[in-house]
Order: sequence, then structure tokens, then C-alpha cells
Amino acid sequence: MTVHFFYSRDMNKIIECVPNFSEGRDQDVIRQITDVIESVRGVQLLDVDPGESTNRTVVTFIGEPEPVKEAAFRAVQKAAELIDMSNHKGEHARFGATDVCPFVPVANATMEECAEIARQVGERIGKELGIPVYLYENAASTPQRRNLADVRSGEYEGLAAKLAKPEWKPDFGPAVFNRKSGATAVGAREFLIAYNINLNTTDRRYANEIAYEMRERGRWKRVGNVEPFYYKGEVAYFEEGKYPDGNSDFVAGSFEELAAHYRENYGTDLAKRYQSLGLDPENLVGSPVYKDGMFTHLKGIGWVVDDYHCAQISLNLTNYKVTAPHEVLEAARELARQRGIVITGSEAVGVVPFEAMRQAGHFYLRRMQKSTGIPARDIVTTAVQAMGLNDVAEFDIGRKVIGMPVAQGPLVGLDVAGFVDEVSRDTPAPGGGSIAALAGALGSALASMVVNLSIGKGEYDSRYEELCELAGKAQAIKDDLVQAIDADTEAFNEVLAGIRMPRDTPEQIAIRSKTIQAGYKVAAEVPLRTAELCRQVLDLCQQAADIGNQAVMSDAGVGALMAYAGVQGAIHNVRINLPHTKDEAFVTKMKATLGSLLSESKEVCESIQQQVERSY
Repeated sequence: MTVHFFYSRDMNKIIECVPNFSEGRDQDVIRQITDVIESVRGVQLLDVDPGESTNRTVVTFIGEPEPVKEAAFRAVQKAAELIDMSNHKGEHARFGATDVCPFVPVANATMEECAEIARQVGERIGKELGIPVYLYENAASTPQRRNLADVRSGEYEGLAAKLAKPEWKPDFGPAVFNRKSGATAVGAREFLIAYNINLNTTDRRYANEIAYEMRERGRWKRVGNVEPFYYKGEVAYFEEGKYPDGNSDFVAGSFEELAAHYRENYGTDLAKRYQSLGLDPENLVGSPVYKDGMFTHLKGIGWVVDDYHCAQISLNLTNYKVTAPHEVLEAARELARQRGIVITGSEAVGVVPFEAMRQAGHFYLRRMQKSTGIPARDIVTTAVQAMGLNDVAEFDIGRKVIGMPVAQGPLVGLDVAGFVDEVSRDTPAPGGGSIAALAGALGSALASMVVNLSIGKGEYDSRYEELCELAGKAQAIKDDLVQAIDADTEAFNEVLAGIRMPRDTPEQIAIRSKTIQAGYKVAAEVPLRTAELCRQVLDLCQQAADIGNQAVMSDAGVGALMAYAGVQGAIHNVRINLPHTKDEAFVTKMKATLGSLLSESKEVCESIQQQVERSY
């Protein structure tokens, strides 16, 4: 079950919550939990991702802090009512009915604010529901509880013994084993991408083989029969006077010598590395040597998903800005190839940030020497295809990608015929300003088209980077001008608001007059921005024409004409509003700007037209 996500850039503080519930098979239970989330006004349910083999459901919702806190608590409460952990079986590590409940900053919110939300929700869960609560990651009460794997170690089966240890006293709630609900980890973290890579095998060992190579934790160093399957080698241990490096054949005589070698060659602290693994650097004799993983900010393990009839490398990318999904996938493909394994595709659990998909799309487009200056949805589609994200489950871009740039507004949502009809009606808006923005957007689209039809032709291969950058600029300005179609219509709203103000007293009349004048300034500044963008489009059309692709030279010319029309049309809309501002300094400054814009634009447009005519 998946729910559509509508995202607005005009929201205030937006928090994401991604609770994981230990039920992935009973759709009625899952629905009851999501129903209580949606019962909170101000919360948007983004995604519901159940897994039968894992017997676990990942739910994603967003909203402002207060609604998100309330929805999170209600969900935990409902899960405690419906899920009995004493009967739970599943592939995924877990220790509670609501296993984890992290809060993530999305817009205009800080990590500390999310940590405070985690503390407040965790305290309420512990106090009102009697469930042991552990704070983790950025909300952790101690460094030892920062890592979720440490907090959840022992899982549900070992929870009773864990609660009996003083060092594992819960942050909130009783230090008493709750047989039905287990415990809940509540935290604050960066955006986590849950990402699975599919193999053409049902052997879990093969999935672990690749997962252990890549994950930050790494794996035991092995020697002997390690090719092609590393797990078949013999584990290397520390011995008195023999301290092997986990990543090479170097053997030190002491830990201090090994640590110095490690710092010099890998640039990190070996003592901290082994402490993070739960080992004492001063007492390593008899302990296994660890080989470093390929990536930081990556957790991974192998499992078999019966539903898909394949083994998966199950990964959590805790900072996709450092370790990106496509980088991990490409490393996995090479590791699989070395072992005779085929990666058939991959799966994103829950939602994925647009930026991660954009990076992936650009990576694969560049590798194919295709233009990266294409619409955002096309870039994401490239990433979906290249990463095989439709392999085992549908990847609906509109629902799975969070923060996707989408032109919003009543006008841009119309089809072409509908927009033309709307303009033709006996209403003042949409009018010339919106049409000017549309003309400029079409001009920028044509500039991008000219560039994109040149990329890939042999004579332009040496200019690939330059042309990609040019097409990217054209796409960005096109998108801005599309947004301006509605912005121009909305620009007059402040004037209308002023006109509707009361005018019964001298004070009210004065306030109303100032509001109207300020509104007319906004009504002038918005089309000025459109004119400036259209002026930039003319430069893009000139650069597109200069490429010299004769097959599309006429399109560069048409793009310039559209952009010039956009400049002229937008300037008309600026000028008509200027007298109403009653601000001579503002009017003088604006007229000077408009004069320069118009003369420059005319010169560039005429130059492009002459260049196009010479090409025939």
C-alpha cells in the first residue's frame, strides 16, 4: 500500500517520522496503525511499505512538529494494542512492536529540534504505555547508545536479560520486560535510505559476502582460500607479538605499531575503530582481526526474501550525501561479477530524496555520454532504469521520490487547450504577464533542445561538459519561468487585499493606501523578474546557435523570438503597474532597468535571427 505525497515548499518546519512496526503480513493491523496516523490533522502519510518475509512495515509521514509528535505516539499506542511480540517471527532484527521511531529534519528544522521531539515522544511512550524506550543516534543519552545496532543487540529474545543490566536501563519507561510490546528505540537522524540489492541466487551467504565487503563495519579478516568467496578463508586472530593489518599483508609487532601504520595508510584512528566494534584495543590477543568496509555511513547484511525468490543485500545508507546508492550499487555489481553472481536489480524501501536520485541519474547519463540537462523526471527515470528499481516491486516516481521539483499552480496544471481557453475568458487573469512567462519558458526549452540534439554527435564530443552545463542552465530557467506563469497571476493578490481593506477612518484610509502601493510594487517586481529570466534565455539561445548544428538552427531562432516576446510582454506588465506605486525613486530606477533590458534583448535577438538566416 502506498500513498501519494504532495510536497509544498511553502511549509514551515517539516519533520519526517519513519516508524517501523513488527507486522508485515496482517493488512488489517497495518491499516489500523496507518489510520490513527492519518487521524491527526496536519500529517501527510507518504508511504507504507510492508514486507511479508521480514514481517515488518516501514511507514513514512511528515508534518509540522506538534502533529508529527501526536501521530507518532498514537501509532506506537495502536501497535502496542494490536501486535504481540511473543508470537513474532521475521527476517529483520527487531525488539519491539514499534521497533524504531526516528524523527528526521526535512525543511526549516534542525537535528536538535528532532532530538528534542524524540525525547518528548519517548518519555510519553514510557510513561503512558509502560514500554521501555531507548534513545538512539542524535537523541542518544550516552555515546554507547548512539548506534541502533548496539541498542537493539540481543533483539526481543534477549531483551529480558538486557533490561536486567544496570548499563541498559531504559531512558524512559520501566526496566521491566514487556512481553507483549517489547521495547522501542526512539531517535533523531539524518535521512536514511533503506536500499536492497537483488541477487540471482537464494543463498544468503552470497548476499552476506558482498554486504560485509561494503558495509562500514567491515568483516573478519580471512586468509587462505579467499578467492572468489572471502567467507571460505580462515579467520585471522591477534596473537602475542603478531598484529596483522586487516586490509593488507602487513603484520606489526604491537598494537601501537599497527595503529601508526593504520593512521599513515588509511588516515583514521585504529583504537577508535576497534572500540566501535566492542573490542578493547589494549586487549586484542585472541580477538579476530577486522578488515575495513568499502563505505562509511553504510550498514548492511544479507537475507533471503521468499516473496521475491532471491537473496538481497539489505542496506541502510545513513548519509546518502557521503555514500550514495548508485555508488554502492556499482561496487556491488563489481563484487558480484568477481564471484560469478548477477545483480538483477534493486529495491528502495520507503521514500528516497530527489537529490539522491538526481545524482544517480547524472552518473548514468554521463557514463552514456548523454545530456544531463533534461527534465527532472527524465533524470529520475534514467536512475530508476539503470538501478533496476522496478525489479521486484513497482517504483512509482510520483510517490517514492521526496522533494521532486514539481511545477505547482492552477495554471501550470492545465493542459495546453485548457490553458488557452482560460486565457480567453472574460477574466483579467491569466493575462499578459503569465503569457510572457510561458513564452520565455518555451524559448528556454528550445535552447535546451538544440543543445541536447547536439550532444552525442561526434563533432561535439570534446564539448560534452560545456554542453551539459548549458542544457542544465536552460532547464533550470525553464522551470523558473513555468513557476512564474502562476506567480504573475498571484502577484496582484496583494493589491486586491489592499483594495478590500476598510476605509471608514483616516487611519484606515492611510493604511489601505500604503498597502495598495506596496502591492503594486510587488505586481511590478514579479514581471520584472520574468523579463530578467527571459533576457537570460536569449543568451542561452545565442550559445545554442553558436554550437552550429545546422539541423536545429531554426529552433534556436524560434527560441530567441519567444524569449524576446517574453521580455517585451513582461516589461509591459511592469510599466502598467509603476504609476500606482506613487514612489518616484522606485519608478525612476525601474524605468532605467527596463530600458537596458529591452535594448540588450533586442540586440541579441536580432543577432541570432541574422545568424539563423545565414545558415540557410
